[in-house]
Amino acid sequence: MLELRHIGKAYANGRQVLADLSYTLGAGEYVAVMGESGVGKSTLLNLVAGLDTPDTGEIRIGGIAMSSLDDDAATRLRRKAFGFVFQAFHILPHLTLGQNIALPLLLNGVSIERSEERTEQMLCAVGLRGRGQHFPRQLSGGELQRVAIARALVHRPRLILADEPTGNLDPDTAHDILMLMRAEIKANGASGILVTHSHAAAATADRVLVLTKDGLHAADSHQQSL
Repeated sequence: MLELRHIGKAYANGRQVLADLSYTLGAGEYVAVMGESGVGKSTLLNLVAGLDTPDTGEIRIGGIAMSSLDDDAATRLRRKAFGFVFQAFHILPHLTLGQNIALPLLLNGVSIERSEERTEQMLCAVGLRGRGQHFPRQLSGGELQRVAIARALVHRPRLILADEPTGNLDPDTAHDILMLMRAEIKANGASGILVTHSHAAAATADRVLVLTKDGLHAADSHQQSL
């Protein structure tokens, strides 16, 4: 599903953050990425999401090189195939919770009736049953985070990218949300990348990778090399 080929990226100040990074993520695979602050975990997600471009190397989604797509084609691919949960929730304040969650469905041409049914299903799944007509200003930070997760999953994307998706949630709710994300990935044959500092969150993934200046490594092998 996702292939990273020799990815390199430097910050504007010239500091190299990713160098010659290669990795392949298959359909149905769900990995957690951990690592020290500043090592490039969020940068990696932004590159995969197409929100930034690598300085070197190539990113392929479903065999398609992202660099080969024009802006419109890249937007259509992200809209249909990607689900994003980033630390800044990007919930639209002028839309209700239901409208925020349904947005990916409507942008992909799903009927209003089917959108409403799936949206209500996701509201229930994240513990916000009956809150669809509420506005974001009426919610806490943790509740907004759950809305962002519901929106990322609602259209059953093929690739789910989550950057610290449970940072504002209590441990029990965080576990429930992470298991929901895992269940959606498995049920839909999708792929998922979870960036987290939490070992408990990482444990819900199929395997844990550690990002270092030398690339992505299995957590066990990284520990052995320390």
